Amino acid sequence: MKSASRKERIAQRIALELRDGYYVNLGIGIPTLVANYVPSGMTVIFHTENGLLGMGPYPTEDAIDPDLVNAGKETVTAIAGASYFSSADSFAMVRGGHLDLCVLGAMEVSEKGDVANWMIPGKMVKGMGGAMDLVAGSKRTIIAMQHTGPDGQPKILRECTLPLTGRRCTDTIVTDLGVLRVTPQGLKLAEFAPETTPEAVAAATGAPLDIRGARPMQV
Repeated sequence: MKSASRKERIAQRIALELRDGYYVNLGIGIPTLVANYVPSGMTVIFHTENGLLGMGPYPTEDAIDPDLVNAGKETVTAIAGASYFSSADSFAMVRGGHLDLCVLGAMEVSEKGDVANWMIPGKMVKGMGGAMDLVAGSKRTIIAMQHTGPDGQPKILRECTLPLTGRRCTDTIVTDLGVLRVTPQGLKLAEFAPETTPEAVAAATGAPLDIRGARPMQV
């Protein structure tokens, strides 16, 4: 299966976690794809740090507006009734606890739900973005990521080795291999991708993983 299709599947599965009336922020990368898979009949309002409330899916070629972008500088659409405002107002929404959910990418996640997604020591960092505010201010955070790095090494670990974005800030990790829940007893595999097995997901995870009761992924 191609990498792009796996990314789409991650987004499709996360879309099943949405609820009618949610206010949601989508991080850069895989998370932005979630806007394309909102369940039919459901109203979800997408928020961006650069000042848009009411973001729609990616535009078709004939509907691109170069002035309408998300926080990752990708062209987007706006739904009827969308509003525009300053980044200061946007972050006030985040810090005020007005977001029901944020979906972020990550470089590492620990078994306790710690998230590292903003820098690798020794590499140039343009800025931390809004992730630290989002994991602290959103009512819930879901991580969307590849299960392992390009070298095949686990990205889900007992302890993160990279600088943290937030501690114990996620309860759900959705990867190309499955859906993992962070519980007080440790990581629990809820669902596994169709081309793999629970045992293979556990082998690709750098922390103990309870695979009992895992079922095939819902998408």
